[in-house]
Amino acid sequence: MAEPAQRSSGSFAPLRQPVFAVLWAATVLGNIGSFMRDVASSWLVTDLSASPTAVALIQTAATLPIFLLAIPAGVLSDILDRRRFLIFVQLMLAGVSSTLLVLSHTGTLTVEYLIALTFVGGIGAALMGPTWQSIVPELVPREDLKGAVALNSLGINIARAIGPAAGGLILASFGAAAAYGMDVLSYVFVVAALLWWKRPAAADSALSENFLGAFRAGLRYTRASRELHRVLLRAAVFFLFASAVWALLPLVARQMLGGSAGFYGVLLGAVGAGAIAGALVMPQLRRRLDADGLVLLASLISAAVMGALVLAPPKWLAVVLLFLLGLGWIIALTTLNGVAQAILPNWVRGRGLAVYLTVFNGAMAAGSLGWGLVAQEIGVPYTLLAGAIGLVVVALLFHRARLPTGESDLQASNHWPEPLVAEPIAHDRGPVMVQVEYRIRQEDRAAFLAAMKRLSQERLRDGAYAWGVVEHTGDALRLMEWFFVESWAEHLRQHHRVSHADADLQSEAVRFHIGPGKPEVHHFLAL
Repeated sequence: MAEPAQRSSGSFAPLRQPVFAVLWAATVLGNIGSFMRDVASSWLVTDLSASPTAVALIQTAATLPIFLLAIPAGVLSDILDRRRFLIFVQLMLAGVSSTLLVLSHTGTLTVEYLIALTFVGGIGAALMGPTWQSIVPELVPREDLKGAVALNSLGINIARAIGPAAGGLILASFGAAAAYGMDVLSYVFVVAALLWWKRPAAADSALSENFLGAFRAGLRYTRASRELHRVLLRAAVFFLFASAVWALLPLVARQMLGGSAGFYGVLLGAVGAGAIAGALVMPQLRRRLDADGLVLLASLISAAVMGALVLAPPKWLAVVLLFLLGLGWIIALTTLNGVAQAILPNWVRGRGLAVYLTVFNGAMAAGSLGWGLVAQEIGVPYTLLAGAIGLVVVALLFHRARLPTGESDLQASNHWPEPLVAEPIAHDRGPVMVQVEYRIRQEDRAAFLAAMKRLSQERLRDGAYAWGVVEHTGDALRLMEWFFVESWAEHLRQHHRVSHADADLQSEAVRFHIGPGKPEVHHFLAL
């Protein structure tokens, strides 16, 4: 755990924390190695098969596991020792690259092996993603957290700028086995850094969640959060159409532009350089545009690049276009990810971000496969044009589905009193029915029910699986709110999940209560 420090300033202040600095540097090296591996695999598949579908399947194999496993990975990051879990994943990924090294060196690598091993590598990426994001608050003081998140984004784009270009040069000079070997070496540094980090053991808690319970809680939150739904919708439509250029880029470089493996690496390096430039200009852009404007700008830039590539421009111009693509990509990525983080409370942030990653990678996987099949029928240039037009259309259509501002106070309010119990209750007992009794004037009933409808979203997000309001048949002023929670432990967790914003919603409903004192709360356990 990071020790208390004086208030820091500056973008690079988190690097003053030794553990964060070492892990950040190791992560940059690891990502450089991963990009080298990805360049080798993406280019090697064009040697093994000329089919656009086979090329697109590499992208699908890399992203589909993240779509399938991101949510379980988010749960695991909350209930396992994160340091040991990360070491296990790094060793698994090192095994994948070692296998690719041996197969490519012996000349026995086939398209089927390449896709299968890329899929296993995608599993490792799925397990690692939420966990890396979750450890950042452990490494820096609170005032440096935003800077640490920004540095992580910068580190990824530094790796994106260096890794593909270096991978392309190594691939062209020494072959795929050398590129895979460099990736294996990068895992040595990452594992060494994780072994060096002496993470304090987490304190045991009587309310610790198990896997299935945490999984259900994350799904309940996702199902009930309308703000998260809007973010997921906007992310899905953007990445579904923007994936066309990523799925077909190896064929664009090789067939349309007549480039070599080294040139393909330069193109990907230009994307990374554009992403770094985008990260540097984002503060200025945020002062002029809101989140919706930034996503629209990113969509138009990406569509323009796709449209220009259709014309098979000179290589130097293609490098410039890929630089602009990186600029647009990082604008969309950081905007959507930032909004998702801003609307998620701490207790479910890992699982909520895992759902976001699921949608992101699901859209990329489905889009990559779909665009590959389309290119098989109509060719790469017309497919890029279709993707560009589609991206502009959906960007304008869904611009009206406004992204949330993320300005609500999501810190725990802890304003619910501890429930009264006649005797100790086992945590696994349930389900629990909670009743809250109000007295509401007839003239206030419509406004009260509207406030309760808004409050119901909070109940369902924080742990309830059913909710409703009923009226008393013998007393028209007497209304009863009820909701069910799956266990006594989950209801106790619900007490600690209610935020200040949720407390404001509850106060809005309670102000209509005319009975003596506060509304009465009752708890019932199933027998």
